Amino acid sequence: MRISPLVYLAVPAASQQIWDIWQTTWDRGKLFTSLAPSSPINFVTPGPIGSADIVINDGTTFQSIAGFGGSLTDSSALVLSNLKARNSGNYWNLLTEMFGATDGANVAGLNYIRVPIGASDFSANLYSLDDTSGDTSFSKFNINKIPSYVFSILKDIQSTNNLIKVHLVPWSPPGWMKDSGTMNGGSLQSQYVGSYATYLLKAVQGFQSQGFPVYAISIQNEPQNSNPTYPTCTMSADVEGQIGTALRTLLNGNSLSSVKIVGYEHNWDNAGSYPVQLMNSYGNAFAGAAFHCYAGSVGNQDQFHNAFPSKEIYFTECSGTFGSDWWSDIKWYIDNLWVGSLEHNSRSGLMWNIALDGGGNPKLPGTNSCGGPGCRPLVTVNSDGSFSFNQEFYSMAQASKAIIPKDVGGPFGQRIGVSVGGSLSWALRVGAYVTGRASSSDWLRYSIVVLNWDDSASTTWNPQPVKTTIEFRGMQATYTFPVGVTTLWWFAPATSSAAGSFREDFNNSTRVITVRTHSNTNTTTVKLP
Repeated sequence: MRISPLVYLAVPAASQQIWDIWQTTWDRGKLFTSLAPSSPINFVTPGPIGSADIVINDGTTFQSIAGFGGSLTDSSALVLSNLKARNSGNYWNLLTEMFGATDGANVAGLNYIRVPIGASDFSANLYSLDDTSGDTSFSKFNINKIPSYVFSILKDIQSTNNLIKVHLVPWSPPGWMKDSGTMNGGSLQSQYVGSYATYLLKAVQGFQSQGFPVYAISIQNEPQNSNPTYPTCTMSADVEGQIGTALRTLLNGNSLSSVKIVGYEHNWDNAGSYPVQLMNSYGNAFAGAAFHCYAGSVGNQDQFHNAFPSKEIYFTECSGTFGSDWWSDIKWYIDNLWVGSLEHNSRSGLMWNIALDGGGNPKLPGTNSCGGPGCRPLVTVNSDGSFSFNQEFYSMAQASKAIIPKDVGGPFGQRIGVSVGGSLSWALRVGAYVTGRASSSDWLRYSIVVLNWDDSASTTWNPQPVKTTIEFRGMQATYTFPVGVTTLWWFAPATSSAAGSFREDFNNSTRVITVRTHSNTNTTTVKLP
């Protein structure tokens, strides 16, 4: 009887294990810190539930996540460029911790970069990419009107994370196209609708020529906002739709069909009107709509989603304010943005400026934007060459860590079903995600981002850890979440019926058995006599 040279034997499924935990606590005792437990937390046969009970439903899947990040304004790029000149070591440490995506490293993996087309309220001066009046042939168009340090910093970010997604957004058309005659305030004149679409095409081509593939472009930042102290432009849904339709045709005709056009780019409060009107009349041109946090509530995103469930949603801008409470901010960000916005179908989570100085500067001279104490960036860069990450970064990093690719060439995470039960269900705010693998034989990563906000902040201030059970495919793990934000994950096969396997090779009378278990993605090879 001849023995086959390769035999596979099924073995019982091993328990999933949690080895990876990242945490930021309310008292700043841990700041996006890897806990690196010495022994794993095992999923075992279920027992009584904890005070809170997180139930993962990986059979229910939602949108894939494009990523987290912020806007590389001229000011952000200038501040970072100055840091690079002053303290190169700190500069690269900052970029690595923010944008690095190495699996298991102390990095946040931020990857979604929004870049203004021309001046914004965070620029040194007013400029567009073609300030020659009447130049509808765009012979004077020049992508290098954007300060060189913007491209330099973007290249450094790209070298740190080659998975960056660049989303271009104009704050205003060139002044000569507007009824105000300036980039500050006013509206686009109707005769320039087609010309402006060409201008936006050339902006995309300009970034591509600089080595930055463009993921998406918006037609107008905050089209319902007109402010005479910085670049703004009111634009009706009809005009935005006409520009988007013309731009879609131009992009498709110039081998740029993969570039998404994203509409609206304004506050939650009008989610059921402006972007819905835009999709009703011009939906073929637009991938979806983007939202900001400055009016309305995150639940308003559902008004758009319910009207157009197949259209994509992006959350692209919010800003902290200097002087606000650190822990209160983190609770709000997780609840409304990094878990909340994704829970309401967003594919991205972005703040406003990536970097500024300690006063929220530099800003466009004369602007009243970000008045009062000033807008706080993800990272504050100081004149002495030091820097400090803010609450915006720490809360975002916890969420980004859950969805960045596990493998080189692998996908970003996808939101899955999750619910919270138990007597303290109200104490936890939870998002759950699955991340696919580059190889179909490798097990998927299942991640949860958990905010414990049981702090009695409105009364006596009494932060309480919450003993929690985590239910996954009929098994149960237990973990006590401190007051703060915790991100943890485990690995499991794509289906609950998948088992581990033995692979047995017969080679010159020596049996070699390769064992793969569900507790990790590695194999163990054992030689038997």
